[in-house]
Amino acid sequence: TPSAAQTLALQSMVAQLESNTDTKGASLVTSEQYLVFSLADRELAVKAEFVQGVERLVDLTPVPNVVPWVRGVMNLRGSIVSVVDLRMLLDLELLPYSPRTRLLSLQYNEMVICFVVDGVSEMLPIPPAAIISGNVRQATIPQWVLPYTAGCALFPHRMVVILDVPRLLFSEKIQQYRFPV
Repeated sequence: TPSAAQTLALQSMVAQLESNTDTKGASLVTSEQYLVFSLADRELAVKAEFVQGVERLVDLTPVPNVVPWVRGVMNLRGSIVSVVDLRMLLDLELLPYSPRTRLLSLQYNEMVICFVVDGVSEMLPIPPAAIISGNVRQATIPQWVLPYTAGCALFPHRMVVILDVPRLLFSEKIQQYRFPV
């Protein structure tokens, strides 16, 4: 739980964010679009520019002798891509897939990987000033996702963890595994 000083710092940042909006709640600063998804009862987001698509869960072709978090491969618009269960990759509790489960395909440079996530909710404009990092970030972001974050966006009634897509796709854990093609 955050300390009193951390809570005060969070409240101060939220107040600053609220002051950057007009009377109708619209941001007065240019915002980037982020795709918000859920994982382990948390809201996470990635920059829209890295999102290649969101798909319903489909039958995957299993690949023998790979790490358990690689669920298989699939044909994504003519390309064969690896499918990674993000819960398993992050060592979270495994839950059965539900009708809300989605495949989130992320691309950076030439690398494309589909991640199994609990659900995808919305596109959300987030102004750069809303994204914080540093000590407050470490107090509010769960440890299991901290190595892959660019910060978190604070809103009056919610916090969204912002993932750093290149850091995730090129993480040591993923790079240790040679993806099938």
